[in-house]
Amino acid sequence: MQALIDVILPVFMVIGFGYIAAWRGWFTEASVDGVMQFVQNFAVPCLLFTAIARLDLDRYFDPWLLASFYIGALSGFLLGLFGARFLFGRDWEDAVAIGFCCLFSNSVLLGLPIMERAYGPDALDANYAIVAMHSPFCYAVGISVMEITRSRGRAGPALVGRVLKAMFSNALILGVAAGFLVNLSGIAMPSALDQGLDLMVRAALPAALFALGGVLLRYRPDGDLRIVLFVCFVGLVAHPLITRGLGSAFSLPDPALRSAVVTAAMAPGVNAYIFANMYGRARRVAASSVLAATALSILTVWMWLGSLP
Repeated sequence: MQALIDVILPVFMVIGFGYIAAWRGWFTEASVDGVMQFVQNFAVPCLLFTAIARLDLDRYFDPWLLASFYIGALSGFLLGLFGARFLFGRDWEDAVAIGFCCLFSNSVLLGLPIMERAYGPDALDANYAIVAMHSPFCYAVGISVMEITRSRGRAGPALVGRVLKAMFSNALILGVAAGFLVNLSGIAMPSALDQGLDLMVRAALPAALFALGGVLLRYRPDGDLRIVLFVCFVGLVAHPLITRGLGSAFSLPDPALRSAVVTAAMAPGVNAYIFANMYGRARRVAASSVLAATALSILTVWMWLGSLP
């Protein structure tokens, strides 16, 4: 428990700094939006690019591991989507954004350090395989469903073109694609470029968390408590439960099963808010869910860790 608090408490501190800065007027709404734009369009794409460009793809990929995690993630998305629509009466575009909150686990900011503290640095191989596919999969699902929803039922080649355009004009997807290109081609990046990217990467997560604190001041959880708790349940309980069941059915080795379940048990990441902000939908629910689920994960992750072999 103390290890989990040591990992999660710094996250809350950075969010709290952003909240206080915005509350006291030291950080304006325009500044919050500017930092979020920096994170969404520059810093996080650099983070994804460098992580994938440096990953040993041949060594770490296991199709049954990925199936266990991503079937669970897709199930969470569908639960969030239809729950938001039919249980809480949100319109379809809001429901897609809420479904994305249930889809996108905080696999990097919380998943990697918690896994390392629980099982040691040698236990992270399977985590890296999941992380490499995380943004492409989640954004492909989220953007495709949102664009189809916004098309109001118009199908055909034009719709496919809109989905592809929306996906590949997204800086996060471009960062992932560029990372795979460098990795698979074996291109050696110049040292100066590599070091410059590392500087950008160091800014990505702290900046995102600080800006999220400012966002939380703007989008208070009043009136959204039930749906926020629903998102927390899907993300913290349903997703890891489905992933564990599938991992056991697929006879995953214990190290891979641990990585899949621990990653699935993470709270929604900052990208849940980035997606909602990108479409201007359910931003208050997304911001509140990130904070509430991260707080609740102190207990739920501890419970999941205790249940694993």
